[in-house]
Parts: sequence; C-alpha cells; structure tokens
Amino acid sequence: MSVVTNTTTIGAIEAPSRRNTELMLLAFAVVIPVFAYANVGLALNDELPAGMLAYGLGLGLLAGVGHLVVRKFAKYADPLLLPLATLLNGLGLVLIWRLDQSPRLAYQGAAAPNQLMWSALGVAMFIGVLVFLKDHRVLQRFTYISMAVALILLAAPAFFPADDANFGAKIWIRLGPLSLQPGEFVKIIIAIFFSGYLMVKRDALALASRRFMGLYLPRGRDLGPILAVWMLSILILVFETDLGTSLLFFGMFVVMLYVATERTSWIVFGLLMSAVGAVVVAAFEPHVKARVAAWLNPMAIFLPPEQRPKGLISDQAAQALFAFGSGGTLGTGLGQGNSDLINFAAKSDFILGTVGEELGLAGMMAIFLIYALIVQRGVRTALAARDPFGKLLAIGLSSAFALQVFIVAGGVLNLIPLTGMTMPFLAQGGSSVITNWALVAILIRISDTARRPAPSPAPSPDAEMTQVVRP
Repeated sequence: MSVVTNTTTIGAIEAPSRRNTELMLLAFAVVIPVFAYANVGLALNDELPAGMLAYGLGLGLLAGVGHLVVRKFAKYADPLLLPLATLLNGLGLVLIWRLDQSPRLAYQGAAAPNQLMWSALGVAMFIGVLVFLKDHRVLQRFTYISMAVALILLAAPAFFPADDANFGAKIWIRLGPLSLQPGEFVKIIIAIFFSGYLMVKRDALALASRRFMGLYLPRGRDLGPILAVWMLSILILVFETDLGTSLLFFGMFVVMLYVATERTSWIVFGLLMSAVGAVVVAAFEPHVKARVAAWLNPMAIFLPPEQRPKGLISDQAAQALFAFGSGGTLGTGLGQGNSDLINFAAKSDFILGTVGEELGLAGMMAIFLIYALIVQRGVRTALAARDPFGKLLAIGLSSAFALQVFIVAGGVLNLIPLTGMTMPFLAQGGSSVITNWALVAILIRISDTARRPAPSPAPSPDAEMTQVVRP
C-alpha cells in the first residue's frame, strides 16, 4: 500500500501595482511643462530659453525620485496622483518664470528660482511622509494633539504677523528671513483631528431629534462641535481678516460631518451658519467690507474717488476680469498676454488671471480638470479605504483641496469675494507647495493601504487531500 499526498494552497491573486503606468504618465507630466517653457521663451525673445535644459532635468529628477520612492514604499498606490501633482507644479513654475520676465514686475525680483527650491523641498516632504508614515492609522493617535497644534498655528498670525501682511489679512508669520503661512499646514493637521473626532462621535452626531420640512434635525446637545468650529472660523475672520481660511476650515468640517453621519441637515446648518457669520463680520470689519465692495462693484475703481464705494482701493479684481476677457476661448498664447498688469500676479490667487489670458477658456478648463482629477482620485481612495479613519481623512484632505481651488477660482472669477489664498501648486508660495505635496503623499499612503492585496491565509487542514491507493 502506498500513500499519495496532494496539498493544495489557494493564495490571493496579486493586484497590478500600476507603477509602469505612473512612470509613463510622469513622462508626459514633465514633457508638457518643458514645451510650455520653450513656448514662453520663443514668444518673449524669439529663442529657446537658456535654462530650458536645466529646468527639464530638474523637474524630471524630482519626478523620478518621487516615483522611485512610491515604487519602493507605496507599491499599490493610486498611479495618477503623483503625475497630476507634478504636472501642476511644473506648469506653475513656467507661469511664474513667465511673469518674472515682465519689466512691470521686475521690482519684485525673480520668483521662479525660489519656487523651484520650494518645490524641491515639497518633494522632499512627499518622500519623508511616504518613508516614515508606514501606516496612516498611526495619525489617529494624535487626534487631540493635532487640535492643540492647529489652534496654536491658527492664532500665530494674529499675535506675530509678518510686516508684509497680505493687504490687511494677517495670514503670515515671519521666522528670520522666511515668511510662512500657517493656515496651509493647518488644513492637514486639522483634518487629522476632525477624522479622529468624528470617527468616535459619528453615531451620536447621526441621531436625530425630530423631522422638519423633510430634514432630520440633530439633537441640541450634538450642536456643540459644529458651533465650536463655527466660532473658531468667526474668530479667524475677525482677528486675522482671513475670509479664505475661515471658509476652508468650516466647509471642510461640514463636509466631513456629512460623510460621517449621512445627515443632510448638517449641510443645511453649515451653509446657514457660514452665511450668517460672513454677513455679520462683513458689516463691521473694514477689510472684509472692502473685499465685498470690490466683489459687488469691481469696475467702480475707475470712477472718480468720490464716487467709489467706501474701502475700494484696488483694481486687481477688475484687471483679472480684463485678463479673462482678453484671453477668449483659446488665449493669446504663453508669454503674449498682459496679465502682468495685475500687481503680485504670480502670488496667491491672481496667477489664474495669467492662465485665463494666455491659455484662454480651454486652458482654464484643462487646469480645472487636473484639479478635479486629483479630488476624484482622493474621493475614490476614501471609498476604497478599509478603515473609517482612513475614509474620513481621505475625504477631508480631498474636500480641503477642492474647497481651496473653488475659493481661489471663485474669487478671481468674481463669483465670491477675493480671499488671497494660494492656488494649489500653481501660485508662488513655499508654505503652499510643501503642504500640498504632503497632502498628496498622505492620499498616496491611504490608497496604497486600500489597494494592497490581503495576505494569503495559512492553508487549512481541509486543503490537504490524502488518498490511499491499493495495489
């Protein structure tokens, strides 16, 4: 008699990592800005710019290092996030360099070299997050510590404002030769707090007391958190006159609250409270009142001084509208517009005027599509995440990114009052580019955890089949 043993082990089928797809997309994300750089040089000087090769190699090196780190430490991450961020960052460098060539802005100094340095630091931050943050769930341990840090950073500009405050908005602090915008870092830190807090409290916040006009109203005792965040937003608006940061944080909290509880009533309450707060503060705060006046009457700046609305002193909103009108559908061409008439055109939100004039409506839609793809991949990551903290953190970071794009674009397009926030990846600003690279890195870490195949289970005794064969 002989015994034949046949052992069968069923393992998990390995999912594709999509790293080669990411590498091909990164090649396009580097080539497109290099061609744009060459286009600007030919338009301005009828020759290829001398720094084109160095720019292409530098951007390619940053993208390549980022890709290798993702391939090593986040093998199963979303393949689109890194190429999309690289493309936006590269185009932003080209637009800033184009504005550096304008004689009208020569007094501000060359911003593109500094922005390239900040971009390198941003990629270094991206690498650091992926290397040292092995599991995003570790961040849940710092829920309340992150809230304390966020409050300190938010209060810092009110007590230690930089000398060059942004037209009255106290959103900067100065550390030696550097000016930093703490609000950019806070959007990630406070998203960690909101995610940890709502994961614990979501069941209580989802309870409803009664139904009114089709909405389930929350219990009175559960209104505390949203009232606290609302008051924090109002305090930011009052003491720092920073409308953008106030809208960003309150909006992000309401979106995350809705996702955690699935109660539409929270969205309604959030919209009503943000409207009430903005109207009340705008009624007595001069800086906010001036921005509302510029929003309602942007062309009134060209009237005689005695006929202008009170507080209206800047023509930037009107010049941005002129830039969009001049660009039309296809734009005037890179390097062939006059958006440099907008003071500080490379900074904060007004760089969108350069995009609108020189790339036209088509270029604007392309830029917005890239932003929308980043948000979509972030939301998709939230849907795929296997843990509630990861879901809330991914949706919080994605909503913060989306809200910032809307607030900036809405202000420049005159849909809402100007805020002075930075257009992510495009505009000049070290704090912004570093923070947004960190944001993308966290989304990549969450997506890697969500897409990574589950480990193969150990073979059970049933998987072993023993047959007895008789001679």
